[in-house]
Amino acid sequence: MIDAERPDTPGLWRVFAVQYATRTALRSTHFHYPDNRGGEPHPTAYYVWLALSQTDTVLIDAGLAPSTAEGMQGLDYFGSPLEIIGGLGIAPGDIDLCVLTHLHYDHTGVVADLPRARYVVQRRELEYWNGPWATRIEQERWLHSRPDIDHVAASTRLDLVDGDRELLDGLSVHSVGGHTAGMQIVRVRTARGNIVLASDASHFYENIESDNPFAILHYLPDMFGAFDRIQELADGPDHIVPGHDPLVSERFRAVDRQPHVVSLG
Repeated sequence: MIDAERPDTPGLWRVFAVQYATRTALRSTHFHYPDNRGGEPHPTAYYVWLALSQTDTVLIDAGLAPSTAEGMQGLDYFGSPLEIIGGLGIAPGDIDLCVLTHLHYDHTGVVADLPRARYVVQRRELEYWNGPWATRIEQERWLHSRPDIDHVAASTRLDLVDGDRELLDGLSVHSVGGHTAGMQIVRVRTARGNIVLASDASHFYENIESDNPFAILHYLPDMFGAFDRIQELADGPDHIVPGHDPLVSERFRAVDRQPHVVSLG
């Protein structure tokens, strides 16, 4: 294993942000409230997160599949998230648990390639995408992958959660909604304190710091509530990890010989 040793203390975790792609769009497409900088280029990073305890291996989100990435204009795709994680000595069959923060296509892409992981999804999230409204709402219907959702829904390894739950000692999920109907965030206890993997509850540091949600959302009041909940659960601003901010890869220590992986704690 390359610089991905497990912690010595029960109940503590090591967490890694694994960046597998990047793409640049306009700033106006990334913030709900416009400003006079809307025409500026604004980069997006794509991550999954890996959490290791003494005994458990947890993947948070499942990224983009290579086949999907090929058709995305302007995407710089570094490789399958599972290939990059492989550089840390973690094979798909090693993953015990896959927490899906929500069911957008760029968070479910390699979910079918996990042979034994339990899937953790908020019940409200799965019901929404399998219900009557998602395909009728134009701003949302393009955001899901029907094969990925069908795979998760049919799996005997699916664990549906209603609200907050501690999944393992030191690792819990918390329902916030906002970006999607059943958006959840993940709190992880590390040696430097409790960090919150906000995923798309706050795409960028700027979303939560300026109280300006991402442009794509399901219900605006819950987006603001998610910002509050993230800050309540994290041990400080430097313990918040947004879902798509390139600054994550700059603010945290790079893992040796792994250019697309940083250690969060």
